[in-house]
Amino acid sequence: MPGIDLGALGWNVELADNLEHGLEPGRVVAVHRGALDVATAHGSVRARLPGKLVYDGVDVGVGDWVGVAGATVRSVLPRKSAILRKSAGLTSESQTLAANVDVAFVVTSLGPDFEVRRIERYLVTIWESGAVPEVVLTKADRMDDPWQLAAEVEAVAVGVPVHVVSAVTGQGCDALRARLAPGVTAVLLGSSGVGKSTLVNRFVGRELMAVKETRVDDDEGRHTTTHRELILLPGGGIVIDTPGLRELQLWDGGAGAVGAAFADIEELVAACRFTNCSHVTEPGCAVQAALRSGELSYERHRSWLKLQRELRAIAMRSDARLRREEKRKWQKRVREGRSRAQHRR
Repeated sequence: MPGIDLGALGWNVELADNLEHGLEPGRVVAVHRGALDVATAHGSVRARLPGKLVYDGVDVGVGDWVGVAGATVRSVLPRKSAILRKSAGLTSESQTLAANVDVAFVVTSLGPDFEVRRIERYLVTIWESGAVPEVVLTKADRMDDPWQLAAEVEAVAVGVPVHVVSAVTGQGCDALRARLAPGVTAVLLGSSGVGKSTLVNRFVGRELMAVKETRVDDDEGRHTTTHRELILLPGGGIVIDTPGLRELQLWDGGAGAVGAAFADIEELVAACRFTNCSHVTEPGCAVQAALRSGELSYERHRSWLKLQRELRAIAMRSDARLRREEKRKWQKRVREGRSRAQHRR
């Protein structure tokens, strides 16, 4: 990426106030193993984190604003939003999917990938991030009536815009592109092969992102995006393309995020007889009454309970992580104190 006006990438006065004197501002456009591509006013820089920041566990993701000196990132500016998930596997570390995002598009195709329970999980993650979620249902040209599935999404994505699009016919694409005004950053999140890169190519107006033909057996595209990348669109607007996500485990999700994603159930909870109701067996439970009447589906109720259990596990994990971090800081202070004492001797 050549040198550009940083204002087009979202640079503003608030960010400038947080930049250390003498450092050049830049935005991270790609993250590689051990290196970062940073867009600055003078061009793209392949930069690295110094050992101290790595040791301190400083997390840098695509979309972050940083202060650089030469080819070294010296500071990471405060984020206005960050979409995090628990890293895949048994690790207890977080992974930044995108930072400083305004709008997060949950992309799923109208085909074998369609699953409303997965959409609920994405919505919880996005509400917690500080970004605003919207749902994008792709490949509408392959269905005679996509609106029935769209109605299923609207039933669980309470108050969230739902876009039905086709990158082949152009249906809904102009309205979706209009959401990316100059200075607005959006991220595309979803499984492999749902058409995220195809949408980026349509927004850019050329084959910028590699895509592959759909598979014959399940009508889904094959995974091509291998890393997260920030792209400045012609006419303004920024989009972050991401690889397909096989799993999305919550990370530090708060009750407020679940409440936003399950606003219909939270409204029922407020009407329960007991404030400590588990919403499973207690008398006077408004949630159970809604299940019996059919107002609330058992599938959505089970999904809500499952996410609540995950949040409790996250809280316990977070407490243990904080204890480890405090122990590490204490050990570091002890080492530094010993080093100063030896130096004085």
